[in-house]
Amino acid sequence: MLINSSQHAVDAKGRIFFPMRFRDDMWDKIVICRGIGKYLMLFSPEEWKRFTDRFNRLPDSSREKVRRFFFSVAAECSVDQQGRLLLPQNLREFAGLNKNVTVAGMQDHAEIWDSDVWAQAQEQISADEISGLMDTLPLA
Repeated sequence: MLINSSQHAVDAKGRIFFPMRFRDDMWDKIVICRGIGKYLMLFSPEEWKRFTDRFNRLPDSSREKVRRFFFSVAAECSVDQQGRLLLPQNLREFAGLNKNVTVAGMQDHAEIWDSDVWAQAQEQISADEISGLMDTLPLA
């Protein structure tokens, strides 16, 4: 399970140190795609398949738009022996990842955000809002 977050710097070659705690789940191959907002999503191949299999339930016109959004810029990457992950330039530009980034675990995938944008997004989440969302969850 991918949880917690940490701060990292993007080096001159576009690499970040990939957190050790995520490497067991995502070492050999990582699929990186753009997120719905200005961040990147990272999946293991298994989780990528689960994520993208949901697209098949969409109507044809919507399915094609969603596939174009995610697949057209997705990249398969891996962590090198020094624990670094090269982020493709087009994806770094999309998410505005220049220097300081936050890598956050999201249970079944990870996200990479510009650290300032991450901090702003975290500030916008209120305990009351989360409480209201939790109230909508079905009982086990």
